[in-house]
Amino acid sequence: MNLEGRKIEFVQEFLKLQSEETISRLEKILKKERNSSDQQIFEPMSRAELNKRIDKSESDFLNNRFKSSSQLLAKYE
Repeated sequence: MNLEGRKIEFVQEFLKLQSEETISRLEKILKKERNSSDQQIFEPMSRAELNKRIDKSESDFLNNRFKSSSQLLAKYE
């Protein structure tokens, strides 16, 4: 059975569940898996990439290509 078929079968079985405790356990498992998969996607920058971003940020600041914190806060008020 392919992945899509397995998902459909899982959802159908899930919809038949009557136990709130079982649903809570499955929700916890899903949340844990989602959090761990989010962490696996993260890849730290190399030192060279970080230095390049720092250089660009400093250049932007020196050339007045920035917004102050009060400007940013005003945008969301």
